[in-house]
Amino acid sequence: MNKKILLGFCLLLFCFSARADEGMWLVQAIDKALYKNMKARGLKLSAKEIYNADAEGADLSDAIVSMDFSCTASIVSEKGLVITNHHCAYSDVHSISSPEQNYLETGFWAMTGQEERYIPGKSIQFLKRVIDVTEETLQLIEELEQEGRPFGMRRVSHIMETFFAKETGLSAGLSSHWNGKKYYMALYEEYTDIRLVAAPPVSIAAFGGDIDNWEWPQHKGDFALYRIYAENGESPAEYSQNNTALHTPNNLKISTKAYKEGDFAMVLGYPGKTERYCSSAQILFEQNVKLPITNKIRSEQMDIIKSAMAKDPVLRLKYADYYFNLSNVQELEEGQEKCLKRFKVAQARAKEEKELSNWIKADTKREAEWGDLLEQLGQKYQAVEMAQKNLNYFRECILRGSRIFMATTRVRGKDRQRAEKSLLQLYEEIDLDLEKELFVYAVNTFYQNVEASMFSTWQKELLQKHSVETIGNWLWEESVFTKGQLSNEQRVKDIMNSDYAYDPLYRFIHEGGISQYNTKVAEIEGEIRLGDLRKKYTHALYEMRKEKGLAQYPNADFTMRLTYGTIAPLRPYDAVSCSYFSTDKGILEKYNPEDYDFSLDARQKQLLESEDWGRWADKTGRMHINFICNCDITGGNSGSPVLNARGELIALAFDGNKESLACDFAFTEDYSKCVCVDIRYILWILDKYASMHHILAELGF
Repeated sequence: MNKKILLGFCLLLFCFSARADEGMWLVQAIDKALYKNMKARGLKLSAKEIYNADAEGADLSDAIVSMDFSCTASIVSEKGLVITNHHCAYSDVHSISSPEQNYLETGFWAMTGQEERYIPGKSIQFLKRVIDVTEETLQLIEELEQEGRPFGMRRVSHIMETFFAKETGLSAGLSSHWNGKKYYMALYEEYTDIRLVAAPPVSIAAFGGDIDNWEWPQHKGDFALYRIYAENGESPAEYSQNNTALHTPNNLKISTKAYKEGDFAMVLGYPGKTERYCSSAQILFEQNVKLPITNKIRSEQMDIIKSAMAKDPVLRLKYADYYFNLSNVQELEEGQEKCLKRFKVAQARAKEEKELSNWIKADTKREAEWGDLLEQLGQKYQAVEMAQKNLNYFRECILRGSRIFMATTRVRGKDRQRAEKSLLQLYEEIDLDLEKELFVYAVNTFYQNVEASMFSTWQKELLQKHSVETIGNWLWEESVFTKGQLSNEQRVKDIMNSDYAYDPLYRFIHEGGISQYNTKVAEIEGEIRLGDLRKKYTHALYEMRKEKGLAQYPNADFTMRLTYGTIAPLRPYDAVSCSYFSTDKGILEKYNPEDYDFSLDARQKQLLESEDWGRWADKTGRMHINFICNCDITGGNSGSPVLNARGELIALAFDGNKESLACDFAFTEDYSKCVCVDIRYILWILDKYASMHHILAELGF
């Protein structure tokens, strides 16, 4: 599942009952009914041992942290040691690598504290408390409305967060749940001196590469270690050589005991974004309009990049992080499109909407507020379909079709010195031959799919002078941003000294711009905006569930959540069934030295063939690599701890299965799975492969 975004999952949530294995529950809102279900599944802890804001150091949530609100991590020692997924650390490992020392392929292992590498810009957030601020937020919105001052949720959030940050001395984050039905303020203590401790090579961490992503079984050692440093080991501070490891007495205990099918499993983390309150009309729009566009373009971009990377190891390293992020998103959304169709998610939601419609019609007040809501949503999505297609093609082809777009944007900075530095950094990161291929593909795709009425004057002029197939090449050859064989320094100098606003490539990207596409969508929507209708839909759904006494959880939004279930295999297909865990045997079965994604270095191969698993083996003498459970997770949960009934760490969540890739919209009972890397495999890697015995001792082994 990914950094950067990361994981989503498939089939249907339409009974709306609080099933034990479904739900990303607010960690501060563990009510009696939810706790009863968890106990029935096997939980051995009290609710206050999971989250208790009034007893610092006494609950699991104190040991769970967010990493820049993109991944989750856990504290695993008293010396600020943090464990998360390797794919969450991928960009950091890439940033410290070079062709001479490629840590992505060799692994990074700090054998002493002095070797631990500071990562600029990295931060870790500890949740200290969550406060219900619904009344205060609604009062602020009312005051702003009465004053007639323009505002949106960004302004409301800024005012509220500034107040709470000043009052508490902590970082503050306002979250809106159920589209404004409830508001919560989360308070965090943030640390910014974060240092990389360990990261295995991709041949371990990402064994199977893109081919195995979202599949089961998998065989990935997807983990990395960081350490938090602080002033005197206590207070958050900017990076300094004088800082020492943060004292963290409340950390997760690791269990190497065996687990079995049916055992309780629980995940605490920061899931990113779900849309489980969306209408059937919105699901159909995603399935039939947006996703087919983005998936086709990104898939073909990936083919272009992968082909170039395969020919040049230096270029492979240069584009490794960019390709990694692109592939994560593309594979996720491709799976979403397929699963939405396969499991008929929109049709099931439409069936549930009949119940909602009857509920609305049964009360005159409800009918006055929401009477024709469902019809309006369907009509509005149909009306904006073509305009949204144009918008999505512009976004995918022009804004992100090639990183040259970034160059034409960075040059516009008012600070010339900063603009030059930013441009130089960008040109150092890219390969112009590869970017040209991506750019030409993007220009061709743009002209072939966007309505001609949306072309800018310059784009129309180009079409009169050149064929669609030659415009991209001509723009590239004539632009100061790409013309000639120059050093990066000379190219940046030429750009800064040019009248770049008249540059043909610059004009192609910026004249007209995305604003005209957004304006067209807004014109078609009219006074009643889709955003307003979606908000009404969420409120209607929320109120119906509330009246029926059904437990409900809000959409994920990078706030701490709890999800639980059991260790369980994937529902069998016809003639196909899989165990709930994979072993070392699968790695050697998949090993192929001719395939980068399935290759092993000599040490890995020798250790696997020796079968020296030592104290980390199961009772049969085999090494467990990955296993699956039915905990309900999504992007942002990457790196989340998988805990047993006693709250002990047994694995890290790192992926989902392909059957679960519509989970942004609905949970798939019996199909949605959380793929986990066994903690015993992680410990074996640290022990046998990396010889990091000082870290094992720190972990208590």
